[in-house]
Amino acid sequence: MARYTIDEFIEQTSQKDRGEGKFELETPHLLEINLDGKVWTKWGSMIAYRGNIKFEKAGISDKGVGKFLKEKFTGEGMTLTKAMGDGSLYIADGGKKISIINLQDESIFVNGNDVLAFEDKINWDIKMMRRVAGMMAGGLFNVKLSGTGMIAITTHKEPVTLIVTPGSPVMTDPNATVAWSGTLSPEIKTDINLKTLMGRGSGETLQMKFQGEGFVVVQPYEEVTYVQAR
Repeated sequence: MARYTIDEFIEQTSQKDRGEGKFELETPHLLEINLDGKVWTKWGSMIAYRGNIKFEKAGISDKGVGKFLKEKFTGEGMTLTKAMGDGSLYIADGGKKISIINLQDESIFVNGNDVLAFEDKINWDIKMMRRVAGMMAGGLFNVKLSGTGMIAITTHKEPVTLIVTPGSPVMTDPNATVAWSGTLSPEIKTDINLKTLMGRGSGETLQMKFQGEGFVVVQPYEEVTYVQAR
């Protein structure tokens, strides 16, 4: 068990400026955003800030009618906050591990529950996977992020990236699937035999099939969240 004096504790845990740019990891589970303008963050993720920062829940004027209506069916996991101003913003999501990805005119799909933050210059849209509606939240909705800029995603523990190549598809549990490259369009595969034996709700009975060329990110955890329309 670590024991510190007050001064030692402050030295060990104090915020440190690493000069890494707009998005900086203070710890593997806490993201600092050096804000100068506007950024999108997951609703409820703010834990602290310094400076002149205002927060607004994203509305129709920010997203357009299409995104606004889609969000109504994704639950609070995909509700976004617009943070505006100048200062340092600290965000986290339930102690999950945070990964920063710097998109370079690229696109990536991320499970809606795992989007933590992204720069305002990133284009985004909510994509629904209707075949799993009412079965599992993992894979029910995801967010396509594209352009050039930083995004932050979250995972339970360390993620693993599987490379998808032509002729060698990858199947995943929807509840363990975090993200995949914008070049892939997953199919939903159902194993009727296993479903009969094991009952609805198992990742083995309902699978996401990725084929083509790209990558898919999974986590060593099945994140089950039941989503209802709001």
